[in-house]
Amino acid sequence: MTKTLLGYFWRGCLVLAPVSITLYIAWLVFTTIDRILPVGVPGVGFVLTLVLITLVGFLTSNVIGKAVVRETEKWLARVPLVKLPYTSIRDLVGAFVGDKKKFDRPVAVAIVPGSKTRALGFVTRESLAQIEMRDCLAVYFPQSYNFAGNVLVVPKDQVETLSANSTDVMAFIVSGGVSGLGIEPAPLSTRAGKS
Repeated sequence: MTKTLLGYFWRGCLVLAPVSITLYIAWLVFTTIDRILPVGVPGVGFVLTLVLITLVGFLTSNVIGKAVVRETEKWLARVPLVKLPYTSIRDLVGAFVGDKKKFDRPVAVAIVPGSKTRALGFVTRESLAQIEMRDCLAVYFPQSYNFAGNVLVVPKDQVETLSANSTDVMAFIVSGGVSGLGIEPAPLSTRAGKS
């Protein structure tokens, strides 16, 4: 009886945790922005922030705006304490969206040559000639349920390009194989019945 109740409890946690965390973060953003702006109407701060971000996007989409952004980035990249966090965050965001997307080539990598086991990742560098590894690629392997990952240098003959949508593959990896690829996993009771 205790095991069953504990099982139900953990299953409830798995269902509620993502929703609760998402709602909590959204609530935190709304209330923080509303506190910063001296406006008495709840939610106005959030709407104004969306408008400001969109306005900046509009202004930086023309030639003059792009030049201003370029010069600002050059300046920020020279400031010692700002350079590392700024360039890291900029490159990470740019890897997912924008003109210089990096995670657009999903691959399956045979970590052990000759093995049928594969690790899913994304090619981030085609050429490693700068470090004398001409026959290798840089492959990024995101971690499931985490914002971290690892970059491995892999021989090209162990890398197989996938004909899948990179967003679906990323969702598949980050969710631990639970979602993405357009296929929902079978419920545990169905899988248990087949074995």
